[in-house]
Amino acid sequence: MKTPNSQVSTLNAQSSMLTSYLAPGAPHLAPRHAQVLSPRVAYALWADTYPAVAHNPLMRVEQEVVEPMLAKLRARRALDVGTGSGRYVPLLQSTGASVVLGLDFSLAMLTRGVGNRRICADACRLPFKRGAFDVINASLMVGDVADLGAWTREMARALAVGGHLVYSDFHPSWAQRGWSRTFRDGDGTLHEVSYHPHAIDDHLDALEQAGLCVRAIREPRVMRSFDPGIRAFRRRWNNPQVVVVFHAVKEP
Repeated sequence: MKTPNSQVSTLNAQSSMLTSYLAPGAPHLAPRHAQVLSPRVAYALWADTYPAVAHNPLMRVEQEVVEPMLAKLRARRALDVGTGSGRYVPLLQSTGASVVLGLDFSLAMLTRGVGNRRICADACRLPFKRGAFDVINASLMVGDVADLGAWTREMARALAVGGHLVYSDFHPSWAQRGWSRTFRDGDGTLHEVSYHPHAIDDHLDALEQAGLCVRAIREPRVMRSFDPGIRAFRRRWNNPQVVVVFHAVKEP
């Protein structure tokens, strides 16, 4: 379940706006009039215009880390959990997988997504047998999950021995700085999307308890750019890490 496009408020109301996910929580900067929606409601509202590509700086910096991780893997069966509009389906196909499935709990997103094998289901209750996949990818969706341990155990159950889990989450800096996810619907109305913050230690504990061995952790920052909004964001927040990406393996 991919999260909607949003905005990063920069130094003040007159500053340029960075199209991304973040909106600082400070009262004089944050859009306090935004209606807070559950992810399920938000995705249904935004599905009509949600692109099947990394359409903002946060998604692009996340994909720059995830793409080379996936490129090194080889799989027969791959699953994209929280596939949304399906932007990771082509990357999973490039692993050589003959079967690539996209799963999401938002039927609205699935009906407008790419890929011809899409399933509507709960990520914590996958409708697959044990060891069904060689690679599972999950991009920026675990923030929609309250029980991180249950989600991680389900990913491990669906992985074959030797299989790889590559997933990303909003960096803990979000909770520390009071950022929020916002997006505008087709009418221009601003909405905030609720999410569950997870500390990196929470991820590591959940992965260990699920029997997954961490191969890599990456904490990328917003890329350098000539865009004044991005430059202002970097100055305002001292160029913080914005996402965290994990690569784990189900070892024998």
